[in-house]
Amino acid sequence: MRFEPLAASHDPAWVRSGLFHIAASTISFLFVLPLIWVISSSLRTPGLPPPHSIEWFPSHAEWSNYRTIFELVPLGSYLLNSLLITLLAIPLTIVVASWAGFAMAQLPVRIRSILLVIAVMLRMVPVTALWLPRFVLYLQLNLIDTYWALIAPVWMGSSPLFVLIFYWSFRRTPSALFESARLDGLSAFGIWAWIGLPHARSAIVAVSVLTFAQYWNDFVNPLLYLKSESRYTLAVGLRVLQQLDTTNWPLLMAGAAVMTLPILILFVLIQRAFWIETIIGGTQNGKEV
Repeated sequence: MRFEPLAASHDPAWVRSGLFHIAASTISFLFVLPLIWVISSSLRTPGLPPPHSIEWFPSHAEWSNYRTIFELVPLGSYLLNSLLITLLAIPLTIVVASWAGFAMAQLPVRIRSILLVIAVMLRMVPVTALWLPRFVLYLQLNLIDTYWALIAPVWMGSSPLFVLIFYWSFRRTPSALFESARLDGLSAFGIWAWIGLPHARSAIVAVSVLTFAQYWNDFVNPLLYLKSESRYTLAVGLRVLQQLDTTNWPLLMAGAAVMTLPILILFVLIQRAFWIETIIGGTQNGKEV
């Protein structure tokens, strides 16, 4: 009896679990390392070049760098502009992309296959090929120098990838649920709202994160379509900050840290949402079995 703990310690499952956690921790550290470097560099004395080696924390942290960048450039205004655009883009993208994905999932196989090929081909179109047609179109619609020019792609689901994510999610939903809802007299909009979306929570979370990253990090579109400095987004504001002093790396890194912080906060919150969704999905699968 006294040898059972020793035998259990050599269990292959325990070894595999330990190796998995070691590998996962190593990969996570490699991804977090650039962020550590950015934060450490942002706290160095203004005017100093970035360190040649990894500096975990400067001996004299200049927290005033974060206050300085808001004094040099109206980053607060740019930050609010970026938040406004992303907060408008996320719900609109979810609604339009889920509508398109739900419609594709209900179509016959032949038409659905054609639309899938078209969606993949649209995804392969270079973004640079859209700049001139979009500018001409927005100019005719008087959308230049407005936020509507930045969030106009939401009316097409923001990206074909988002439509495909919802399509794959709705395809995993048992078709019997949709058929029973139709027999009960539920409309197409009602089926989408009461049957489709509750079964596509993971897709909603994923599309929300990707949409936030797409519009939050967008630099080219504000640069092309906005003329008023008061409407600049945070990405353009960092470029303005760089042009003021291209060699002041601590201030530039402080601006990069400010832009990265909301994405990190969203990632932490979404991790919890995915964890809860995994538990719910596993519980439901266990009940079905």
